[in-house]
Amino acid sequence: MPRTTRRAFAGLALASLALAHLAASAALAQGADHGAAHGGAAHGGADQGAELRAGDIRITQPWSRAAMRGGSGAAFLTLRNTGNQPDRLLGASTPAAGRVELHSMVRDGDVMRMREQPAIELPPGQEVILRPGGLHVMLLGLTAPLNRGEAVTLTLRFERAGTVEVPFAVQAAGASGMMHHRH
Repeated sequence: MPRTTRRAFAGLALASLALAHLAASAALAQGADHGAAHGGAAHGGADQGAELRAGDIRITQPWSRAAMRGGSGAAFLTLRNTGNQPDRLLGASTPAAGRVELHSMVRDGDVMRMREQPAIELPPGQEVILRPGGLHVMLLGLTAPLNRGEAVTLTLRFERAGTVEVPFAVQAAGASGMMHHRH
C-alpha cells in the first residue's frame, strides 16, 4: 500500500476514534441526573445568565467541558469589545491546570490541528466567540477533574481591560455549547 494511502487510513482511523469518543460522551451526558442539566448552580456551577465586564470587554456564556484530572480541558466564552480601542486577550490562568494556553484550530490538509496563539484580537465594537472547533482556552495538566455541574474559575488577562476572574460552568464532556434549560 502506498505511503500516502496508509497516512490517509491512519488519519481516518484517528478521526473515527475521536468521533466514537464524542458519541460515547454525549450518550453518557444524556443519562446524567436532572440537576446537572440545570447548570449545577446548586452545586457550585456558574450562573449562565450572568454577564461580567473587564473595562470595555463584556464577557458572556463562559463554559467548559468535563474532563479528568491529569488530562486536558477547554474553556469557551463570548467576548465583546464595547469600546473604541482594540484590546487583546493575552492569556488566562487557573489553579485547576498546570498550564493555560490560547488556541485556534487550523486546517492542515484534511486534518484540523490546534495552534497556540500569543493573543486573541478583540477589535472595537466586535464580538469574538471562543467555541469548540475554533478559538478556545486550553487547560493542560488538570490538577483536579472538571465535573459536570460545577464551575472552574479562570483569571483572564487583557491588554487594556486588565484581569478578571470568570467562573466557567462545566458541561458534559461532549457538549457543544452552553446548556440552557427552561422551567
